[in-house]
Amino acid sequence: MKRIVETFLKLRRQNEGGLIAYITAGDPDPAYTAKIAHVLVKGGADIVELGIPFSDPIADGPVIQAATARSLKAGTTVRKVFRMSEEIRKENNVPLVVLSYFNLIYRMGIKNFFDLAKASGIDGVVVPDLPIEEADEYKKIAEAYEIDTIFLAAPSTSIERLRNIIEYTSGFLYLVSVFGVTGIREKIHDSTIKLIRMAHQVTCGSVPLAVGFGISQPEHVKTVLQNGADAVIVGSGFVKIIEANQDRNRMLEALYVYARQLKTATVKK
Repeated sequence: MKRIVETFLKLRRQNEGGLIAYITAGDPDPAYTAKIAHVLVKGGADIVELGIPFSDPIADGPVIQAATARSLKAGTTVRKVFRMSEEIRKENNVPLVVLSYFNLIYRMGIKNFFDLAKASGIDGVVVPDLPIEEADEYKKIAEAYEIDTIFLAAPSTSIERLRNIIEYTSGFLYLVSVFGVTGIREKIHDSTIKLIRMAHQVTCGSVPLAVGFGISQPEHVKTVLQNGADAVIVGSGFVKIIEANQDRNRMLEALYVYARQLKTATVKK
């Protein structure tokens, strides 16, 4: 059984929602990515998502864009991200997901990319700029490597298109909670709740629903889970802590505390 599927089944048995923690691989330093992942898992992260830095991250807001710039300046490459994944896998058995813009995959070659992904213990890939209409070859190769293809749906996605996306996605469906880019927001919008409920109605439980973009507080976590989501994806909140702490030990401690706060909020009453 695939690790992502197994994780969501376990969470369901435990009556918990999932916490998916996003970090930009190589930020603030490639040597710290595995250490950061370790404390996030220790704090309660059920899945770790590693962003592969790209020079034109169109879906990302200022916080993650800055992290991408730091990572690229530190010399992070796709191959180095996969080596970081190998380091993480040595100590943790949680699912590992990478987020990559398609240009990086295309330049490397889809098969070569998945060769490295499989060898480094990656369980799923998110490609925010790959539409399903152009994803046939990508999905076939990913399936051959038994790596999940995680696609996105937004508040503007119609029911008909959502049905088509569900045919392509595996592992979980990534629900973009707001219009725009990633970033910390103060509240959960009504459009987010509508999207969760619509997706829940269409999927009928066939694939877990994970909500990202703007989730940063325990109250956000509780709200989206109470309205039918299976997991939350938190990125900018973690990345902001990395940015704010020059003292690396203090950074790791703060990441652990924040992860623990968010994970506690996933326990369903």
